[in-house]
Amino acid sequence: MTYEMTTEAFERLVVDELDALPDDMVEGLENVVFVVEDRPEDGSLDLLGIYDGVALTERDRYGFGEMPDRIVLFREPLLAICDDEEALRDEVHVTLVHEIAHYYGIDDERLHELGWA
Repeated sequence: MTYEMTTEAFERLVVDELDALPDDMVEGLENVVFVVEDRPEDGSLDLLGIYDGVALTERDRYGFGEMPDRIVLFREPLLAICDDEEALRDEVHVTLVHEIAHYYGIDDERLHELGWA
């Protein structure tokens, strides 16, 4: 079932899907970088993406020189669950929305209620 795609093509697809997200979802993002990595540190294929930072609801303000929060999408796990580009685009979209929601302080329980987890 694994779909094959070069790293460069995958990164372009992620940028396209990020650009396609609603403006009101991405306009509030501040000091966040989006990163593509092959796999999580443990080498598993279980994790599609992760938000690495402090949720907006739990922070004061960023000070000068603060490292940005990161939203990481894992290429190999996403490819492993897709059998074509349309399915991959859907999974990347859902993963981006899921991780951006964590930035805004929305937890997995609420994401399940909303149908995004």
